[in-house]
Amino acid sequence: MPSDFMLKGMNLVHRGLLTVSFGKLGWDAAGMPVLELTTVGRKSGEPRAVMLTSPLQEGDTIVIVASRGGDDHHPAWYLNLVAHPDVQVVWKGKPRAPMTARVATAEERARMWPLITSKYKNYAGYQEKTDREIPLVLLTPSTP
Repeated sequence: MPSDFMLKGMNLVHRGLLTVSFGKLGWDAAGMPVLELTTVGRKSGEPRAVMLTSPLQEGDTIVIVASRGGDDHHPAWYLNLVAHPDVQVVWKGKPRAPMTARVATAEERARMWPLITSKYKNYAGYQEKTDREIPLVLLTPSTP
């Protein structure tokens, strides 16, 4: 499983690519759109930003996968948004936007998971590595 150090390093490199390309490169990875998700730390109360991919979008809903590479523990960003569902998202390099995060229901996950794993086989492999059910998170625009 990826270490916290490795995950933070990957995020740092990704942000570096966005910075040196003036935002022209880095909004796509492995055939998926990339977003920057900012949550509120559940312990610190401080903003926490992470770069993630979205294997599925439906209308204005962005779906992200709390896989952590198949680790037995949920990613910190997931625990943060469960505690504080009001998040900020930079989507495809557009301005930061307020969104609301929620975990997909069992029915939603049952419908979406096969769509994701049929196109992106790595997610199926991550699920095989762990006993926890990997959650799907739905990000929707916040209403003013």
